[in-house]
Amino acid sequence: QVQVVESGGGLVQPGGSLRLSCVASGSTSGVNVISWYRQVPGKERELVARITADGDTKYGDSVKGRFSVSKDNAENTAYLQRNSLESEDSGIYYCKVITWRDYWGRGTLVTVSP
Repeated sequence: QVQVVESGGGLVQPGGSLRLSCVASGSTSGVNVISWYRQVPGKERELVARITADGDTKYGDSVKGRFSVSKDNAENTAYLQRNSLESEDSGIYYCKVITWRDYWGRGTLVTVSP
């Protein structure tokens, strides 16, 4: 079993910065990929970014170039960084940890508003 906890969300002004954290605990030795997804009301959850155990990254088409994903293997933590936030970046950000199955966190809410 893997437990996944996101943090770092909150109310941020447009133009501000954001750094979300995803901490995986438990049986983390088999973690292959950590992914970040975003969901807004009325829309499906969409991929923002993912990072593999080897450090390879991939970004969703709608957010390419605007987010940066990284990880700290020693801390079993993945990060999602975004500068110059815009209102369209608002949503609930979920972390998914993939081993032989998927483990989801409960999400962290980001609201970009003046």
